[in-house]
Amino acid sequence: MGLAGLAICVISAFVQWEYTSLILLLLGLVIGVSIAVEDSVRVIVTALALASLSGVFMSVPSVGEYLAKIFAAAGTLAAGGALTVMTRNMWNRFKP
Repeated sequence: MGLAGLAICVISAFVQWEYTSLILLLLGLVIGVSIAVEDSVRVIVTALALASLSGVFMSVPSVGEYLAKIFAAAGTLAAGGALTVMTRNMWNRFKP
């Protein structure tokens, strides 16, 4: 599923579709279930870094816009995984 998500990230840089972000978020939520507990911080930091740093590529001539779109989409995918990880961590902390 992760490779399918990354393929959608690359395709979404070239093809506009209104449901791309929703699909990436849902894929990320599903992928997050299989993420090990010890990788929780890594996933959350990756989601934050991809979302905030994807705009850096805009200054690269001719391919920068595409790279920025690919990494922003990957940030959406990682954000779904991060949300699942954070929800699981909260559940494990507060479950009865």
